[in-house]
Amino acid sequence: MEYTIGQVSKKLNMSTYTIRYYEKEGLIPPITRNAHGRRIFDENNLYRIDMIRCYRDAGMALKDIKHMIDLANEGKHTLHLRKDILNNHKTKVEKQIEDLQEHLHKMNMKIQWHEGEVTSCPFEGTP
Repeated sequence: MEYTIGQVSKKLNMSTYTIRYYEKEGLIPPITRNAHGRRIFDENNLYRIDMIRCYRDAGMALKDIKHMIDLANEGKHTLHLRKDILNNHKTKVEKQIEDLQEHLHKMNMKIQWHEGEVTSCPFEGTP
């Protein structure tokens, strides 16, 4: 199946500007164009763009994503390096999730105290 940049934008819920930027920066390979010069995306393009978005949403820097793509372009002998990059970032994300869970727990305790569900709260003197 083929998609226009507008269809990709809607399907992946991202701006056409971002998609063009990813192409310009070499994060996605040059996109095939039709006779009118319009970009035509295929399923592989969508998958790659979606994975880039996944990494970005998880806080990975574009330079690190680009490095992984460059390594992938070098071939399978770089799999271990790419796996290391992903594992290192995964560890960072897991720590962020752990920290957010702790913050959420504190906020829930404070809400329960404000609603009178608990009589004491270690954060009683705080807003």
